[in-house]
Amino acid sequence: MPNWTLSDGDLEAALALSATGELTLELRHADRVVVEPSRLGLRAAHEDLGEGLEFAGLSERRVEESYQTVTGKRREHRYVAREWTLSFTKGGHRLDLQVRIGGHGVAYRYVVPWTGPVTVIDEISEYVVPADARAVLLPYENGRCDYEEIHRHATVATAEPILYGYPSLFQTGDTWLLITESNLDSGYAGSRLRFDGRSFRLDLPDPYVTAASPLTTPWRTTIIGDLATIVESDLVTSLAAPSRVEDTSWIKPGAAAWSWWSDGPSTRDLDAQKRWVDFAAAHGWPYLLADAGWNKEWMPELIAYARDRGVGVWLWSHWQHVDTELEHREKLALWKEWGAAGVKIDFTESDGQDRMRWFDAILAATARLQLMVVFHGGTIPRGTERTWPQFMTAEAVKGAEWIKPKPGKEPLYPATHYLSLAFTRNVQGPMDFTPCTFTGVRAISAGFELALSVLFESGIQHFADSIEAYEAGPEALRLLSAVPAAWDETRLLSGDPADHIVLARRSGGEWYVGAGVSGEARTLTVPLGFLGDGTRGEWTAEIYRDAPGDRILTETVTVSAGDKLDLAVAPNGGFTLHFRREIS
Repeated sequence: MPNWTLSDGDLEAALALSATGELTLELRHADRVVVEPSRLGLRAAHEDLGEGLEFAGLSERRVEESYQTVTGKRREHRYVAREWTLSFTKGGHRLDLQVRIGGHGVAYRYVVPWTGPVTVIDEISEYVVPADARAVLLPYENGRCDYEEIHRHATVATAEPILYGYPSLFQTGDTWLLITESNLDSGYAGSRLRFDGRSFRLDLPDPYVTAASPLTTPWRTTIIGDLATIVESDLVTSLAAPSRVEDTSWIKPGAAAWSWWSDGPSTRDLDAQKRWVDFAAAHGWPYLLADAGWNKEWMPELIAYARDRGVGVWLWSHWQHVDTELEHREKLALWKEWGAAGVKIDFTESDGQDRMRWFDAILAATARLQLMVVFHGGTIPRGTERTWPQFMTAEAVKGAEWIKPKPGKEPLYPATHYLSLAFTRNVQGPMDFTPCTFTGVRAISAGFELALSVLFESGIQHFADSIEAYEAGPEALRLLSAVPAAWDETRLLSGDPADHIVLARRSGGEWYVGAGVSGEARTLTVPLGFLGDGTRGEWTAEIYRDAPGDRILTETVTVSAGDKLDLAVAPNGGFTLHFRREIS
């Protein structure tokens, strides 16, 4: 039986071709099997390329890329990998399997050349994760694009046999692996995983997908290593196509004031929106999001008012209102003429190929018009922020809109929900959770809620509570007036997706640390080695922590690189640290 072992460092991909011409892939990390032999292949309309395959050749190349992104957990990226292309034939037909190992992960994709358009009716790709592996899985509601669920913590053996959305997180022994996909465009459909009690089988939302020859699938991507490797990974971004926007100087991450969460009717009121503009300007937030209900009769006035105060305005739209080239010219171009900074496009609810064609079109149109874009009510990013840097964030999360205050309402999700997201969904790409809702019906403390401004990465960070709520907590507002929305470096200091997280992020010469716990009160230790650059310089640390009455207490201490901070944390509580180097 032909087999090939592809390796780079401590990662190995073992491929085998059975006597009946079926391909399997096994993944190993430091000699531990983390994915057991799993089927590969696909069935096209012109040929079943899942069996009867014969090996036809192997080539290898080295991939080295350095690139920048405007947003993300870091902005300078370096990707080095080895890539192998294994060619297989069946009769007069061919299937190429491209495998990459690098960037702390293994990725593969199929390339199908033919004489005409290629139609895929089934993809056989699967992941057989050891049955005793720990699993953090997102139920995916069948029939629609739904990433707004709460993660389930189980083992593979006890997981329910249903559909699960990307990314899926597993732990086997000391090794963690996160399974997802990257580089999706109109040539394919977004997939998910169907668990049958043994394997996680790739599931397509459409009866078939079709593209010009050669059809190329997205990268089937597995990030492998310790938990810090997972959280800090930029592999999904690195596997995406290079930027199609040459000049990115107009793309500016930042915080946005947003009135819809706290006062829905305010979106229809020009004077109310002006008040929110004034609030944003007073606290250094560069944007206002005018959500559903804004009026075209007064919007140019609001944009001009905001411009005079250094605030850009984002406009909400239903995706069906901007789903043709004519509407791109008549609406997007008009909004740009008014001076809009960007558009929030909602209810994109599909992973199907037709919706991917729409994404390609709207991303090209907003790039051409120099409009930033946010997507809601739809799918996850799959490296989109690299290819289309004006894409700032996407929802695809059970966010703060689910905990809007209402008399008698109980918390909808537990503290573990926030932790799960930091280790799964936000690893995938920017996430518009709309955090820091202190008046929300929540299971976490004010200190943990404030820490979400650091824990959750989003190119546009929509702070969702009311002006009155923020002004009633000046300590929290002080931090929210300073915290960046894009980062130069991210480091996981400690954590577990069901227990706690301590995460450090750097912007320029300043560091921020966000922390939160699920469950009982305890003391968390923050090692400060990340502050070191070869010297033990002094730093001022502002500490934002829980105080009685669900409020925030602040204090300032002086620390040195290499020190540690031991901080008491309330039940389901958290804290935020802001470090500035002291100038002597």
